[in-house]
Formats: sequence, structure tokens, C-alpha cells
Amino acid sequence: MNKELTKAEEQVMQALWKIEKGFANEIVAAVESDAAYNTVLTVVRVLEQKGFVAHETFNRSNRYYPLVSREEYMKQMLGGIAHRWFGSSPRALVSFLVDKKEVSLEDLETITKELEL
Repeated sequence: MNKELTKAEEQVMQALWKIEKGFANEIVAAVESDAAYNTVLTVVRVLEQKGFVAHETFNRSNRYYPLVSREEYMKQMLGGIAHRWFGSSPRALVSFLVDKKEVSLEDLETITKELEL
């Protein structure tokens, strides 16, 4: 898996990660947008083609589940951003976040202490 999700795909994956497994109507209910049933189902099928989702069939209904965990995807995306924008330097990434006030120095100290444990 080395693919980036579109916004719609990410919304569907967020719903699937939340419910873990679900039939189309359950996924539609869990998606945090006003997307139509057919739109969500189309996105699910695309995600299946991309290798993010699989299904098991019960009678004539498919129950979908993620093949990629939220953590795996976040790790890949953050790694890609760090590589493209910060020369694979975690220090440069953290410095950027601190400079832009996205992470406070207090947060950074807390994180550092937690990592030392």
C-alpha cells in the first residue's frame, strides 16, 4: 500500500475504521457527510480495487472491512509528508510544527517525557 486517498475515500475509510465492519447502509450512516448511498458504495468499490477494503458476502449482501489500519495509513501519510517536505527529518517536521504554533513547547516537553518512559 503506497497510495494516497482522496477526500471522499478518506471519509469512507474513517467510517470503516470506526465501525470496523459494515454493510453498505451502515457505512453510509457512519460517513460524516451528506454523501448519497450510491456515491458511498462507488467509493467503497474503488477502495476495494486499491486494496484498502475487502468484503465477505452474506446471501447477496456484502459486508466490508478495512485491510489497512488507520495507524498504518497515518504512518504512511506522515512518512510521505516528512520525506517530501522535510527531507525525511523528524527534527525539521517538529520544528515546523512548533514554529507554526501547531505544537506548543509544553506539548513537546510532555511528548519527550512520554517517549523516555
